[in-house]
Order: sequence, then structure tokens, then C-alpha cells
Amino acid sequence: EGVVTAAFRYGFWMQSLTPDDDPATSEGIFVFRGTATPGQHVSVDGAVTEFRPANNNDNTTITEIVSPRVSVLGTAEIPAPVVLGEDRSAPQQVVEAENPINVEYAEAAFRPNRDAIDFYESLEGMRVGLRDPRVVGPTASFGEIPVIPAGTSEATFTGFGGVVYGGYDRPNAMRVQLDDLLLPTGAMPAANVGDTLGALVTGVVDYSFANYKLLVTEVPNVVAGSAARETVAAQRDRELSVASFNVENLSPSNPTEKFDRLAAQIVNNLRAPDVIAIEEVQDNSGPADDGTVSADLTVQRLIEAIQRAGGPTYAARWVDPLDKADGGQPGGNIRNVFLFRPDRDVQFIDAGTPSATTASTVVTDKQGRPHLSVSPGRIDPANAAWDSSRKPLVGEFKFRGERVFAIAVHFSSKGGDDPLFGRWQQPVRFSEEARHAQAQVVRDFVTELLTADADAKVVVAGDVNDFEFSRTADLLIADDVMAEEMLDVLEGTGATALTDLPRTLPAGERWTYVFEGNSQVLDHILISRALATTDAQHVGPWRRPDGQAAFGYDIVHTNAAFADQDSDHDPQVVHLDLKR
Repeated sequence: EGVVTAAFRYGFWMQSLTPDDDPATSEGIFVFRGTATPGQHVSVDGAVTEFRPANNNDNTTITEIVSPRVSVLGTAEIPAPVVLGEDRSAPQQVVEAENPINVEYAEAAFRPNRDAIDFYESLEGMRVGLRDPRVVGPTASFGEIPVIPAGTSEATFTGFGGVVYGGYDRPNAMRVQLDDLLLPTGAMPAANVGDTLGALVTGVVDYSFANYKLLVTEVPNVVAGSAARETVAAQRDRELSVASFNVENLSPSNPTEKFDRLAAQIVNNLRAPDVIAIEEVQDNSGPADDGTVSADLTVQRLIEAIQRAGGPTYAARWVDPLDKADGGQPGGNIRNVFLFRPDRDVQFIDAGTPSATTASTVVTDKQGRPHLSVSPGRIDPANAAWDSSRKPLVGEFKFRGERVFAIAVHFSSKGGDDPLFGRWQQPVRFSEEARHAQAQVVRDFVTELLTADADAKVVVAGDVNDFEFSRTADLLIADDVMAEEMLDVLEGTGATALTDLPRTLPAGERWTYVFEGNSQVLDHILISRALATTDAQHVGPWRRPDGQAAFGYDIVHTNAAFADQDSDHDPQVVHLDLKR
């Protein structure tokens, strides 16, 4: 027996009217294919089963009653919700403290006071609430809002009010995903990171897509926070500004509005950088799988949109991939593209005959200075590390007599990794192996350049698809604290070292992307030592003095924190003083 707390077309949730005193056991349950109305006192006969959502092996199971026979006994008062942060609190930074492999094994300890995955399991099917929760991820297109309870303390917060995912031991385990399943289609309001949801938000706890969800029963009220899109300072005349921007599957099939909004970000928020490494530029037919690989129409539409926004006329270089060889959206043939500004005296040094399968190599002139055999070119495109993934684009530039080598990267995605709240604990990050191999290929190429000339000016920029604290980033950086085998791979410190610029920022600024309520770094710019003098550097948020800073760097938060976004990634910009 129990009282119905919520219902939808596939069944209803009921909760006991005589709860026990054990916080480890839930007082609620879902009745599949049962029909009843909230507030009804019902008696249910049926079979208890464990249902695995979507039959996905990563998901934990939901306890359900199936083949039910429902008798309505009358009405009853719906129990007050368990208010998170008041009545009970989830472990803030521990999903699972041990390594049980499978949390459903009988040997796996069930400790709701220690492990967040057990805490939410102990509330499964129950009525739960949050009072004035803080939004830590923008409203998703599928109607979810990640929030944390008010009063959360064990977290590193961003300036926007989000929570930084700053290490595998900092998973923001107290997150709650508010889901619109029980609301009318499209009813979930648009919320940005840092907003709050006023009053008491209530619903029932469910699980799907490897996350515990609170299926809200009323539309939340959004109280706007202070989030505002950022604008970087303009580069000084003597500085070369280099940016990276993932434009999220840009193609001519996108509406003109997307091109115009991206262009406005480039012109107004990024202040028209001198060189931009653009990721996720699709071919001229977009996601249509028709054999098209050329992207000249896509690139031209972006260049024209920048002009309409009042910006300069950019020139562009890229290399078309082979059809369906570089991953991404099927048929889209995404690739990296360089945009650059001839009006700012940025010259591109064309060399060789570029093709999808031609490798650009390091060659030296009579003075022993390094150059590229093919520019624009691709780095070791036949290497197995790039199977079904984007090949790095490398180009040689000149800016007022100074030669700069730029490498635009877009490493393999995290698809296939174990989820944070999945059945398998601790989560295995299967996709790292591919990115480690890709990082090694790029590292070897950079080492060649810097071995030929220790003072070579090298910039690696793009969507690395991994965190600043991950081993993938380490593979691109040589420093004294790496394991000895890493020093062997990277040939030690010294002239071949790179500086990863996100690591130079304060902890609360280290994010280019927000995933399920976790603000995190996926995009990086790395620079060689000729460009990075650490005792003179200046990093964002932008407040550069008039002195001779070696570089100015900032992640420009224009997308990831906002429900209304033009890309799911934030761009980043570095200003380089090549003449200091």
C-alpha cells in the first residue's frame, strides 16, 4: 500500500505511508503500466523486478512493480519531500570510494553516507526537493538542468557560479539532474550557470542515461544570476593573437543566424584574432552522406558573416579529408581550418602539394632553420592513431618578419568511457588510449621542430577533448614532475617543453565546456618556450598592465554557461609578443 506521488503515461510512483527508520532503504517505487492519480491511496499486487534503462549495460537498475493489479482505497496526503541539503545531504565529492567493479555485486558495500551513488539509490522512487538550488549547467536541448543544493561548500566554483571538475577525485557528486519527463513538452525554462531556481523544487528520483534524475512535477522558477558573455581585450599592434574555437558541426545547412552569431563572437568577443584554429568545420553538404568532402562553401559563409559583423576579411587554409575517414557526425567530414588576417600583416607560407594522405614533415634550409615540407599540411595522417579521427592541421605563418608554426588539433572524443554514475566503478576511461597515441604523434612532430631550432615559435591549439590534469595533456608537456617514462617519451625538459596555458589560470577559470553540471577544460593552447617566459607572463581574466608581458591568455566564456549558445565550447585566445 502507498500513496501515488506522480504519474505519467507508462505508470506511476507510489510511496509508503508507514516508512521505516532506515535511511538506506527507499520508501518509494515505480509501478510500470499501472494507472492511478497523485493523491490516491492504492494497493498494488504484482511482480518486483529490476529494470535496466535502455538495456544499456552501463546503467544501474531501477526497482519496479510490473504486471500490476491496482486497487484504489481512497485518498491520502502526499508525503513531504526529503529536502536535500536540509533533511539529508549527498556526499559532495565521492561517487564511489572503493573499486567494486560492479556496484550491483553483493560484495559491494552499500554506504549512502559515504558514496553518492548509494545515497541517490536510497532515495530512488521517493519524493525529493531542493530549496533555491544553484544551476551549474545550462538547460539542455532535451530539457534537463543540473543543479546543486544551496549551501554546497566542498567545491571549486567558477566566476559564473558553476562547479569546476578539477580532478578525478573532484566529480561534483552532489549534482542533481532536473528532468522534464513529467512536464509538458518544452516547459523546462531556459537557465544559465549561476542562476537559482526559486522556492522549493520537488519531484521523484529516477535513473536514466547513467544519471540519477529528479523528475520535477512543477515548472521551476528561474531567478537570473549575473552570467554575462565575456569580451577579451584587443591585441596590441605588436602582438600576434591566436585563438581556438570549436564551432560545433558548422555547415551550409545551418541557418544564417548561426553563422552570424559565431561571427559576432569572433569580431566582438574575441576582437578579431590574427589567427584562429577552427574545429568542426563540415563539408559543403553538411551531414548528408553523399561523398562531398570540400568545405569551401562552409568556410566562405563564415568569412562573409565575419565581414557582415564588421570584422576583417579573413583568408583561410585547410586540407580536405578523405570521405568518412575523420570521424564526427556521419557524412559531415569535419576538419580543422586556419583563418588568418592579411590586413594585420599575417602571411601564410604555402609549400608543397597538400592532400588528405600527404604528411607534412620538418625540413631545414641552408641556415638550418626548420620549415614544413607541406603547408598547410597534416601530421602523419597514415598513423593508426588517427583512424576515424581528425588529423592535425599544421601551417607556417609569418608575422612582421617572425616565423610561427601553428598546429590545429581535434583529438578523439570521450565517447565510450564509463560514466561517473554508472554501474562500473571506478569508471574506466577507455578513450584515453586513442588520445594518448594522438598526443604522442603531435609531441614527436613538435620535438622535431624544436630540435631543429630550440627558439622556434610553436603554437598547438584546439579541442584536445581532455582535461588539463589528464595524462593526455601531460603527454604534450615536458616538466620535472612527470614520471620517468614520460620524460623518456618527451625527451626531457629543456628546449622541447611546451606550456599548457589553461594550467596557468586560477582554478576557477579553468573551463571551456560544461558537461552535466561539471565545468571542465577540453580546449587547450600550448606554446613553446620562445613564446612563454613564465616570470613575465600575464594570464586572464584580462587585466594586462602596460608592461612587457610575454603573453596574455584567456578562456573567453561566451557559450558553455548559457542555454542560448552558438557552440558547446568556449573559445580561447593568447596574445603573443614576438618582439619582446
